[in-house]
Amino acid sequence: MITVHHLNQSRSQRVLWALEELALPYQIVRYQREKNMMAPDALRKVHPLGKSPVLEDNGLILAESGAILEYLQETYDSESRLKPQEPELKLNYRFWLHYAEGSLMPLLLMKLVFASLGKPPIPFGLRSLGKVLGQGVQKAYLNRQLETHARYLESWLTDHSWFAGDRLSMADIQMSYPVMALLSRGGISDLPHLQAWQKKVDMRPAWQRAIQQGGPFEIPGEP
Repeated sequence: MITVHHLNQSRSQRVLWALEELALPYQIVRYQREKNMMAPDALRKVHPLGKSPVLEDNGLILAESGAILEYLQETYDSESRLKPQEPELKLNYRFWLHYAEGSLMPLLLMKLVFASLGKPPIPFGLRSLGKVLGQGVQKAYLNRQLETHARYLESWLTDHSWFAGDRLSMADIQMSYPVMALLSRGGISDLPHLQAWQKKVDMRPAWQRAIQQGGPFEIPGEP
């Protein structure tokens, strides 16, 4: 039995979605965020980094969403339903699997951090300075970078039904968290193709089952 160590409202929702798309049986060990939105220390007993998702299967303990999704596809997707086989589409597939966490999520995490500099747990006497600093970094750098990435994604989906081709793949599953975070807190308007992509995701029965299994899903602060 595959076991998913699942933190509520986190990137591990992607692993549940992949398992539902592959119709694989699995069990969930649930963890709740602390009041500061950090992951609980109990996750460190599963993996030294104390992060989610972590997947256990046949004696293996795997962390990192991209690595988990690739493992599930290579191990259980014998018909390649979630990975294209055409050479050009395979390159797209690989690109988006790495882009999600390598390029887009760091910017979104930085935006979250700098937007929080004027709030607890920042000491009260430093919050005004923190707020000014955070707003300055966002205006001078982060917002411009996120705008560039958002327009790139929007342009890509103008000509592609899904990120790696004309059907859903693990690349879409990997991209789901950063795209939803971008739409939720990026502050960028006029992204109809990204919004249409999210609606297609929301309508998939496997995504809906994953939400039922994992619990209500919103983009929170990072663990």
